[in-house]
Amino acid sequence: VPLQTQRGPLGALVLQSYTEQSRYTDKDKELLQFVSTQVAAAIERKQMYERLEHMAQYDQLTHLPNRQLFLDRLKTALARARREQTLLSLLFIDLDRFKEVNDTRGPAMGDLRVAQRLLEGVRASDTVARLGGDEFVVLVEGGQAREHASAAADKILAAFRQDFDLEGQRLYIQPSIGMAIYPDHGGEEHRLLGHADEAMYL
Repeated sequence: VPLQTQRGPLGALVLQSYTEQSRYTDKDKELLQFVSTQVAAAIERKQMYERLEHMAQYDQLTHLPNRQLFLDRLKTALARARREQTLLSLLFIDLDRFKEVNDTRGPAMGDLRVAQRLLEGVRASDTVARLGGDEFVVLVEGGQAREHASAAADKILAAFRQDFDLEGQRLYIQPSIGMAIYPDHGGEEHRLLGHADEAMYL
């Protein structure tokens, strides 16, 4: 029986007998139809919940974590750093000329390319998030030396040295990066973010 929804079938519900003597009655078929309707509705609800959850936690253009999800991850990472007595680094990134790119090429074009370039410059275990507009932040965990944050910033700078090819037009976008390190610059999320933001402007 198809798992039917308003947007079309999601799949099929299949019932199989293992004896040749068994035959399904019309009543059995009606029951299977009823069950398939309930299963389809449950799957559709689950998919809708996952879509809404993604919309609430991720930036719609770049699909990077948004401010709320980033703050949740930072809070968890700080608790882990306190427990394991490790360093934690924040890199606050502002992109020069980013508005110009979005104004001329449209936001989707610039945002996606920049997000990809940022992800190329960090480890898979690091969190890259978009706080809004041309502001991004990278959470670097597990460092044992303060130089680890500088090395991460250097990798991002290196990733942006190559120009962006946007529909045949070559543009250079340079990031300004400010760093904050736990525990040197504070032990609370907003304090660390504020320090990294100030350092970025300097």
